[in-house]
Amino acid sequence: MVISQSEYYISPEEYLEGEKVSEIKHEYIDGRVYAMAGASDAHVTVSMNVAMLLRNHLRGSSCRVYMLDMKAQIDVINRYFYPDVMVTCDIRDRESEFFKSHPCLIIEVLSESTEGYDRGKKFASYRHLESLQEYVIISPDRMSVECFRRNEEGHWVLYPYEKEQEVYLTSVDFCCAIAAIYEDVLLVEDNIS
Repeated sequence: MVISQSEYYISPEEYLEGEKVSEIKHEYIDGRVYAMAGASDAHVTVSMNVAMLLRNHLRGSSCRVYMLDMKAQIDVINRYFYPDVMVTCDIRDRESEFFKSHPCLIIEVLSESTEGYDRGKKFASYRHLESLQEYVIISPDRMSVECFRRNEEGHWVLYPYEKEQEVYLTSVDFCCAIAAIYEDVLLVEDNIS
């Protein structure tokens, strides 16, 4: 969640150095930094569940799973974001300690204040990553996982998953029950009884 922005231009190098010592995280868009606010219990739990499921699935492979504090670099449009979960299987990403430039999978857990941005401008930015095969949006308060998958023609196709379904991510050949993503999360439909 973005809470404030800087008023003057900052180079990518200045941004990266500043993030190493900053007590709060910032996303970077065309020379401006935007401070990030904290997240809800459900948001953090869903992010952790997905990251752990993916980490267990990819253990022993050449792929790496990152959660919350690793930046995704979109060099061609001068942006850095902190995805909730990101997977890269590209050996080139081992060269950079503080950001990854070639993810195959990015997952964002929605919040009320960022949903429109995550679905719109942020997704438009992520589409500039040639390596990105899937962009996943997860609701933190109801069982809803939306997977946008790049097809062979380069078009993004929506694969929605809801209650009692299996979520399948082709980018990393991963499948799990949607309920596993929401383990220990109090959902809105749980409160309607």
